Amino acid sequence: MELNGLKEILKKELSFRYKQVEKAIFQDFISNWSEATNLPKKLRDELNEKCSLEIVAEVFVSKKNTKKTLITLSDGLKIESVLMQHKDGRNTVCVSCQVGCPMACDFCATGSLGFKRNLSSDEMLLQVIFFERLLQKQQNKERVTNVVFMGMGEPMLNLENILKAIDSLNDKNKFNIGARKISISTVGIVDGIKKIAKYDKQINLAISLHAANDKIRTSFIKTGKGNNIEKILKAVDYYIEKTGRKVMFEYLMIDGVNDSEKSANELAVLLKKPLYMINLIPYNVTFDKFKPSSKEKIEKFKNILIKYGIETTQRESYGGDIGGACGQLAGKK
Repeated sequence: MELNGLKEILKKELSFRYKQVEKAIFQDFISNWSEATNLPKKLRDELNEKCSLEIVAEVFVSKKNTKKTLITLSDGLKIESVLMQHKDGRNTVCVSCQVGCPMACDFCATGSLGFKRNLSSDEMLLQVIFFERLLQKQQNKERVTNVVFMGMGEPMLNLENILKAIDSLNDKNKFNIGARKISISTVGIVDGIKKIAKYDKQINLAISLHAANDKIRTSFIKTGKGNNIEKILKAVDYYIEKTGRKVMFEYLMIDGVNDSEKSANELAVLLKKPLYMINLIPYNVTFDKFKPSSKEKIEKFKNILIKYGIETTQRESYGGDIGGACGQLAGKK
């Protein structure tokens, strides 16, 4: 999908053409310009030649209402994106923001790929467009309702392009997805958290914490100096002060690493603050080195947090049967 030359082509057209083209891409979700019958044939032919709408992708379907796509970009590099269809009617797309990732967290398949480059805002949007097209083919023609920047890459290291993509997602003339239904997740890049605090849209912030102290955390997460837990929480408090919005702390439940009762109590003391909430996530097996915590351990961990009065949720595991964890497919191709 190549939109870079779009404005240049439309320069010689009447001014209303751009709105027609915008609607065709971002609302009608056409995959070929021949479908835009309100445009002159000559223009459609030129657009097909110079601004292809084709998205080269493979789709993998899970038993748990999850679809994963492996998208080949114009330079041949591959990225992944996931659609999670929830029982309550939400359709959430998990978007990648980088090819590979420089953070190299030990439990993450994307980190093992190394870092190739940042994605442009258009390359992020095409992931959403791909699933919008897929949903349009269904009998009830559903729409994407939520977008989370939790795929391949560290969002705070490509924040400018992400915010540009969010502007389009939120635009009523494009995707028209409410800002409160868009989330950015970070492993804890303090400068990025502070920038998000000043952003003028009410998007959600999620912190990939995964440990209650720096000793355990730095054993599998390498955020670099200046991004330890104390500094991350100070940045989160600044974000809350500026926005008044709740922050979600994501916590992977990894057997024998961070799932003990001691860790639960330590985490509860650390995060017992207003507008803090915790989301427990069963580890989606990526490497033999780590295994997911048992259901019993997760339940016990959750009950300790709830006893402290902390808002705690448990995410359902999605896509394990299709390599649903970030980077699992791209690493094999």
